[in-house]
Amino acid sequence: MRRCATASVRLSSYNIRPEQNQYTHMADKSLDRRIVRTPDICGGKPRIAGHRITVQNIAIWHDRLGWDADEIASECDLELADIYAALAYYFAHREEIDQSIREGKAFVEEMRRKTSSKLEEKLQGKT
Repeated sequence: MRRCATASVRLSSYNIRPEQNQYTHMADKSLDRRIVRTPDICGGKPRIAGHRITVQNIAIWHDRLGWDADEIASECDLELADIYAALAYYFAHREEIDQSIREGKAFVEEMRRKTSSKLEEKLQGKT
C-alpha cells in the first residue's frame, strides 16, 4: 500500500460553522499552503504539506499510470484537494517537474548499466 496525507477548505466562505462539519480539522489549510518545498525533505522537491509525497509522485501516478484523483487520494490517505493542488502545481511547473522525472530515469538507467544483477548472474551460473 502506498502512503500519502491530509488538508482543507476555507469553511467561512461557505457560512458553515466548524462544529457543523465532520471535517473540522481540514478547515485549517488553504490552497496556497498545500504544496511546500523544504530543502532537507524529499531533496527540496515540491511536496504535499505534512507528507513526503511529492508533486512529481502525484504527476506520475496521474499522467503516466492513469490513476484518477480519487484513486490517488484514497490510496495515499490524502484529501482530494491535496491531489488537485499538486496537479495544479504540476501543470504550472510542468517543464521543471518533467525534467526532474527525466533525470531520475537517466540516473536509474545509469545505475543499471554500472551494476550487475545478482539474480541474472545466478541464472547464468556466474556465481
